[in-house]
Amino acid sequence: MKRLAFAAATAAALIARPALAEIKPVGTEGFVVSHEAVVPVAPDQAWDRLVKPALWWSGEHTFSGNPANLSLIASADGCFCEALPVGPARTRPGSVRHMTVIFADPGQVLRLTGALGPLQGEPVNAVMTVTLKGEGTGTRIALEYVVGGSLRFAREQSGPAVDKVLGEQLARLAASFPAAAPGGDLGSDFLSGVGARP
Repeated sequence: MKRLAFAAATAAALIARPALAEIKPVGTEGFVVSHEAVVPVAPDQAWDRLVKPALWWSGEHTFSGNPANLSLIASADGCFCEALPVGPARTRPGSVRHMTVIFADPGQVLRLTGALGPLQGEPVNAVMTVTLKGEGTGTRIALEYVVGGSLRFAREQSGPAVDKVLGEQLARLAASFPAAAPGGDLGSDFLSGVGARP
């Protein structure tokens, strides 16, 4: 039941939510979204947090409703997966493969393939590339997600929704470091360092 509620809520977001940034078209139906954040730690430390999505991914954008069920094996063919614990509606645990790692260079680049959220049910290919680059005493994290293929909903609906969700996740990752505002509050000072790539 929770899985159906998640799918319905995310599908509604494809129609209802505005874009946070310009969505660049790819082909006739695809799109690319890009976001950046600067975090106050070295690239190796940023990598260590990046590959532990259970520490920063929003439970609202999981099938189980709990980010603790997320895991990521940061090596080629590794799974960004989610466990679906046994609940009232089933007697056996389930699982979700959100993405597969195709390139992992610790402290520098993580690249995965996979259609996230409601895109999983569409005949699309999608690639996410996360790059980490030292900047002063911190690290600039750049996230790019490219989606291509046939969609049953317009790019003008799906692109802004994906942009909003991924922008939120990168903001949460950045806010999870000690120098972020107390309590993970995404205040204006923090948000000034997070946004769409130019």
